[in-house]
Amino acid sequence: MPFPIKFGLSVAVALAALAGWFYMGYLGQTGPQWAVSFLGPFMVVSLWIFPEVMRSRSDGRTPRHQMREARS
Repeated sequence: MPFPIKFGLSVAVALAALAGWFYMGYLGQTGPQWAVSFLGPFMVVSLWIFPEVMRSRSDGRTPRHQMREARS
C-alpha cells in the first residue's frame, strides 16, 4: 500500500478512535471507552506492522479458469 494512503488511513482511524473515546465518555460508558482507547492505537500500529498480502502466479497455484479447461 502506498505511503500516502497508509498515512491517510492511519489518521482517519486515529480520529475515529478519538471521536469514539469522547463519545463513550459523553455517554458515561467507561468500559467501552477503555476498549476504544486500546483498539484505536492497536489498529493503527497493526496497519504499519503487518505487511500487505501480495499474491503472484509464482506460488505454484493454478487459476480456477485454467483448472476447468484442464478437466474438460
